[in-house]
Amino acid sequence: MAHTEDRTAWFEGQGLWQHVPASDWNDWVWQLKNRITTLDQLEKYMVLTTEERRGIAFAGRKLSLAITPYFLNLIDRNNPACPVRLQVIPREGESVVSAGETPDSLGEDEHSPVPGLVHRYPDRVLFLITDRCASYCRYCTRSRLVSNAQDYNFHPEYEQGLRYIESHPEVRDVLLSGGDPLLLSDKKLEHLLSRLRAIKHVELIRIGSRIPVFLPQRITPALCDIFKKYGPVWMSIHVNHPKEATAELRDACERLSLAGVPLGNQSVLLRGVNDDAETMKALVHRLLRMRVRPYYLYQMDLITGGSHFKVDVRKGIEIIRALRGHTTGYAIPQYVIDAPGGGGKVPVNPDYIEKITDEEVVFKNYEGRTYRYPMTAAPQARQIPNSNSQIPNSKNQTA
Repeated sequence: MAHTEDRTAWFEGQGLWQHVPASDWNDWVWQLKNRITTLDQLEKYMVLTTEERRGIAFAGRKLSLAITPYFLNLIDRNNPACPVRLQVIPREGESVVSAGETPDSLGEDEHSPVPGLVHRYPDRVLFLITDRCASYCRYCTRSRLVSNAQDYNFHPEYEQGLRYIESHPEVRDVLLSGGDPLLLSDKKLEHLLSRLRAIKHVELIRIGSRIPVFLPQRITPALCDIFKKYGPVWMSIHVNHPKEATAELRDACERLSLAGVPLGNQSVLLRGVNDDAETMKALVHRLLRMRVRPYYLYQMDLITGGSHFKVDVRKGIEIIRALRGHTTGYAIPQYVIDAPGGGGKVPVNPDYIEKITDEEVVFKNYEGRTYRYPMTAAPQARQIPNSNSQIPNSKNQTA
């Protein structure tokens, strides 16, 4: 369903939890302890569809149900097609495995030299440091691992991972992910960051996290001080729909930005959530207002039980085409497919080029008008100035 942007509205408040003291509500540990994790708990707050009830029954074998009270407030409880609801409440489609879908769709296990570390690209590694999240996205790429519902038995090996990075000088970039790294305690997170900062060849430390979206209360002054101490630490958050861009998320992003954390956003193209240009434009505009640069728009990975979220790639290209030229370039994410089996991210762009020859490039702009850019440089005849022309003496020129 297309989203009509209300530029002034920022959702804020305790919603269903008005009875809870503000001190508890704003405590990220309280939010975690009071997550909705069962069918009975969820039915206290909304009437579920048959499809959702069956999905929740299956979730214990695929990816656990967990929703923070804060994020549950963003769900339209009267609308089964609510784009926030679709992302976190299981549906029966998760039990259907379609052709091409695999538990490890990106071939991460094949590129894992030590447990919890993925070394696919030449100069960077993915460091998986936890299998837990504040809430569980139903389209999760690592649903085989996250929440351990599939008995993947993942145990992060911090020391093995750190020793591997220390012994490989080609690694200049480390991405902390999981699960969600920001669920670690301040003490553990500071230990990891300090160890990485001590490795001379590590130039870039990044964190991939949806905690600011699911649990903005976690972005505390103490956490921001850690980022200041070991920065620059880059962070990619994960917002899929404008409804997720709340006052609390805006304030969390403000705290991170002022702590020196550059912020980008990675969205996943999802059917019924953000698969139309109007919704995507509203989303990217909101992100920029929160100091977040739209970075990637992912075609959904081929995880098992994800086909009900799948969007035609041609639709994704049309969404990018609808953004290009109609909003600032800062607002346009790079649409990518993470190649199945471990081929890495491949950009997918609208085709503006009509022809390339040795003489010229012929292309269309966002309005569909044709332009030509010459590939050759043919010098034109030099025009000799008239003998009566005054040629300034450089010695007499003034600045």
